[in-house]
Amino acid sequence: MSIEARLSKLGIVLPEAAAPVASYVPVVVQGGLAYVSGQVSFVDGVLLKGRLGEDVSLEDGMRAARGCGLMILAQLKAALGSLDRVERVVKLGGFVNSTPDFTDQPKVVNGASDLMLEVFGEAGKHARAAVGVPSLPLGVAVEVDAIVALAE
Repeated sequence: MSIEARLSKLGIVLPEAAAPVASYVPVVVQGGLAYVSGQVSFVDGVLLKGRLGEDVSLEDGMRAARGCGLMILAQLKAALGSLDRVERVVKLGGFVNSTPDFTDQPKVVNGASDLMLEVFGEAGKHARAAVGVPSLPLGVAVEVDAIVALAE
């Protein structure tokens, strides 16, 4: 089954790939890998802002991370033409805008990780980092970047 068919079966609609907000490109393809720049937490077309442990719930943080994952997929599709070129999700890096006492960053970033497994199956299993940071661009709650292996 193609990834497009799988997305349709799962009821997943990808957002429009967002334009960069600074001096970078969304995706760089080099040496059989696609490096996806950090994607911020868009949920239903709106930036999900705030800090975990302060004014964003764990559930909303997970939704924010899933939104980052959806934008990663949208950026990959825009850059590659088809998500069927994805051989494997190699690594995700998750950054969670959180208070010093918030320690559930791994649970938050599961929102993006679980999406990759849902969409790509076994090929969606990946290495990962999930870290807390004191602030993120535009005041968003979560940012996720990715490294993806491409089929020849």
